[in-house]
Amino acid sequence: MLLGMSEQPDVRVSVEVRFRADHSQPGQLPHGRWLFQYLIRIENHGVESWQIMGREWTITDALGRVTQVAGEGVVGQTPVLAPGGVYVYDSFVTLEAAPGSMQGAYLLRDAWGQEGRADIPEFALEVPPEVLAAQAEQPGRVLN
Repeated sequence: MLLGMSEQPDVRVSVEVRFRADHSQPGQLPHGRWLFQYLIRIENHGVESWQIMGREWTITDALGRVTQVAGEGVVGQTPVLAPGGVYVYDSFVTLEAAPGSMQGAYLLRDAWGQEGRADIPEFALEVPPEVLAAQAEQPGRVLN
């Protein structure tokens, strides 16, 4: 089955995010260095194999600053997702102003060279309330 111009591969992306206090250095809110680790799960629910050729990210911080990131593959690889296949990896992002958000897309190619995309849903990059409360009690302290 070849994809028409309006069809997209049935590749679904889910994300889990974790704030990493051990690698963050908060300043006076919203400023500082806030590190977030995210776990990505990419699932091929279609009948064709798809190779992840690249990625595009839009990262927005608490001050509305937007950073666009694009590159080949994911974490140095261009994995192939067979029908029913799953690929999982983790990575991280740092913000100078929290909270923020990320969203994007994976650029895909099938065995015949047909291109497609799998959207990465927007997800929040938020510092947990208990961390913010601890920082308010001890301003300027490093969280580690």
